[in-house]
Amino acid sequence: MNMNEKEGGVCEGGLNVTLTIRLLMHGKEVGSIIGKKGETVKKMREESGARINISDGSSPERIVTITGQSEVIFKAFAMIAEKFEEDILASMINSTVTSRPPVTLRLVFPASQCGSLIGKGGSKIKEIRESTGAQVQVAGDLLPDSTERAVTISGTPHAITQCVKHICTVMLESPPKGATIPYRPKPTAGGSHTVLAQPHTASAFAIPGQFAIPHQDLTKLHQLAMQHIPLTSLGQSNPTFPGLEASIATSSHELSIPNDLIGCIIGRQGSKINEIRQMSGAQIKIAGATDGSAVRHVTITGSPASISVAQYLISARLSSVIASLRPL
Repeated sequence: MNMNEKEGGVCEGGLNVTLTIRLLMHGKEVGSIIGKKGETVKKMREESGARINISDGSSPERIVTITGQSEVIFKAFAMIAEKFEEDILASMINSTVTSRPPVTLRLVFPASQCGSLIGKGGSKIKEIRESTGAQVQVAGDLLPDSTERAVTISGTPHAITQCVKHICTVMLESPPKGATIPYRPKPTAGGSHTVLAQPHTASAFAIPGQFAIPHQDLTKLHQLAMQHIPLTSLGQSNPTFPGLEASIATSSHELSIPNDLIGCIIGRQGSKINEIRQMSGAQIKIAGATDGSAVRHVTITGSPASISVAQYLISARLSSVIASLRPL
């Protein structure tokens, strides 16, 4: 987006590019959008002019992708928000609830863009809340097995549509950095996550000396990485200030990697560790070998999101290397 358009605002056609916005919905919400025999979503497509695609139905959560020119996107969002408001009003008919709950939508964005949405000291997200009347919250954690975060917006249909306009402006002015691993809902939740580390050890991936790690998918590895982010020390213990997200803060996290496996993490001439640095946005330092120690200490520094991605990529690399050594 041309920076000269920045002051033009969203209502004067400053967003005349094709956008793709992804929404995360539960099955019931998706059913409402689709309607009987697909009539509702067909009407939304025709009246808004947007392409609306819905991920397959084998998961409790679905991704709804909306693509089109900016004004087309906003029309589609307005129609979705109005449909959800109709559902809320219908559910209140035989209810004792007197206050109408707000319409709530969950958007999905690359974590690398969320800092711009929050703004310095939470300034941007506060500005969006005040100018639109909508509530906006950026999740502190990454969505499982991805480098994306959920952005929840709630309010009246009009407030939500205005809020989406502001968010689109920010996202166009701050493109994603590095590679994005998109969130894909899983059919069912995984089993136990007690692999690679004990819950209370300081090191998230201190691998036992036997390297007897069972085969597992990357979701479990990622969920394990998420478990070991010290959220309370990053200022997330008070959820009443969602704008002051921990992505603004910088923290550090330590791992212990066996000497035998550190070369797999570094790669030839540092190629693998540089790739992990670039994809995660975190700083990664590997301490020198210590006499008598079987492990090397690795320090990861950055935002909670970048630390989590770095942990995830390191653990995925270790898992694949150990799996390849199994026949031995």
